[in-house]
Amino acid sequence: MNAVTFPVLPRAGLAALTVLATALPFASPAPARASALFAAAEVDQQNFLLVAAPVGTSGERAQLNIYEQLKPVRPCFEVGEGTPATVNPLLATFDFTGICSRYIDANGYSVRVGGQDLATSYRLMVTRSGGDMLLLAFPTKAGAGPEMVVARTRGSAPGFLKLQLEPGWRLMRRQFGGRNLGHLYVYADSWPGTAATAAESTRDEPAQPAAVEPAAVEPAKDAPSAAQQPLAPPAIPATKL
Repeated sequence: MNAVTFPVLPRAGLAALTVLATALPFASPAPARASALFAAAEVDQQNFLLVAAPVGTSGERAQLNIYEQLKPVRPCFEVGEGTPATVNPLLATFDFTGICSRYIDANGYSVRVGGQDLATSYRLMVTRSGGDMLLLAFPTKAGAGPEMVVARTRGSAPGFLKLQLEPGWRLMRRQFGGRNLGHLYVYADSWPGTAATAAESTRDEPAQPAAVEPAAVEPAKDAPSAAQQPLAPPAIPATKL
């Protein structure tokens, strides 16, 4: 019976195969970046009103309400003159189904900055500050980001008061799969102060002269390119007689 022989690998080749076999079970492709679950859609800002609504009878505490005029059948709210502007929530006096919408807690609104839905890491709260009432975006997790002033009443008075959005903030609607949902975003395109901080950091730096690049020279149409130029013959050294 003939003996079966196997080729013997060189020592270096065997070591390489051992390393490869050890590494393969643990190798995995880099994970793809997860896309945002919800999108944000523009809304007509004139149809909405942010309100600091009093909580309890003392008038010391308030919470955010957002009113939306869906149809012009009858007004959903009435805003007074002056600052702070008082609000009469007319929708509380009739059946506003199909005419108005009211968003009164975190089920109806949340914070979003650009592509970041911050519903799980920020909450919106109304707080007093001196003679003003502020709408704050308050981080609920460590490292979530800074506390941000979103809107203010610009004064203090009893009752319902209009909250005026700070520059850079607006309302948008949450979308899923291209379908509008009954949830609003208090939205900013970018984190407040980001652009200002970048401008501040470069304001005191001396201006640097612009780099001058050599002008591009277009070769003649009939002239061969450098790759097409024939090579010059090598120089032949002179010989002594």
